[in-house]
Amino acid sequence: MEILRDADLKPFNTFGIAARAEALARFRDLDQLRSLMAAPELAVLPRLILGGGSNVLFTRNWDGVVLLNEVPGLEVLREDEEHVWLRSGAGVVWHDLVLHAVAHGWGGLENLSLIPGRVGAAPMQNIGAYGVELKDTFDSLDALKVDDGSVVTFRKEQCHFGYRESFFKREGKDRFVILNVTFKLSKRPVLNTSYGNIGQELAKRGITAPTLRDVSDAVIAIRSSKLPDPKVIGNAGSFFKNPVVPVAIADAIRTEYPDVAAYPAGEGYVKLAAGWLIEKAGWKGFREDGFGVHKDQALVLVNHGGATGRNIFDLSTRILASIHERFGVELEREVNII
Repeated sequence: MEILRDADLKPFNTFGIAARAEALARFRDLDQLRSLMAAPELAVLPRLILGGGSNVLFTRNWDGVVLLNEVPGLEVLREDEEHVWLRSGAGVVWHDLVLHAVAHGWGGLENLSLIPGRVGAAPMQNIGAYGVELKDTFDSLDALKVDDGSVVTFRKEQCHFGYRESFFKREGKDRFVILNVTFKLSKRPVLNTSYGNIGQELAKRGITAPTLRDVSDAVIAIRSSKLPDPKVIGNAGSFFKNPVVPVAIADAIRTEYPDVAAYPAGEGYVKLAAGWLIEKAGWKGFREDGFGVHKDQALVLVNHGGATGRNIFDLSTRILASIHERFGVELEREVNII
């Protein structure tokens, strides 16, 4: 296994931020991972596991080793008349997994089309879009326990999934390396087309009886029209979480802004659209030197070229303060800050 020294991390983060790591190596299976973790020259270094680098912002160089999770493979473990249990290697590109499921007529992931990143990062974030979250189809995952090298299987209830949260972002952070994820997908899917603009996109295409492929294509079209391609403009997708606030706060905002984007979030609480708040505060399309806020989607901070991670982090801090001052709402970053 090749170990690169003083490695350039720019190709491994979708923000396209120039940063370096003391060492970098790749692993494609459990044995390779164990060997790398046991290597004397790496064992003493801080460790960072990266997949697609689509949810990370480097504000500094990494004075340790970066291990790129490239575990491959898609395998049906079992099936019955209603469901199929599909296991994916953690290094599989998320969108490739979705397309594989759609092509086979297995439902549950189609609304999550075109989300960037690798499968291994998906349960960490409990990724979600258009009314669907990873936890809805999650069955289990296998992860290496860092302190003793054992492999642990996690069921859904052990992952403590929340809104863009899980055990692996909190108590389990840096303690486990996800190797594979198993999904329970439906052979008789019930399509979810009521969220966002999916229904409108299908109607525009003249589709009244959509298939899994139709829903996936609609989501791809919507995301492509709203979100910048990281290959063209550096970004990590949604930079902020949608805040969940007491109804009283939402009502106060609605008094001044009747068009506030708000959704029920349990008794006494409402989820606000962070993008709406940021746009109303005047940040949409903001640009300063080589960084800014995307012109079409205020949730997305962008690197137009040459920006540092600190530039983008400081911009996010200014936005947080602005939203709190104007609306009395605390936004939270969704992107992992290094």
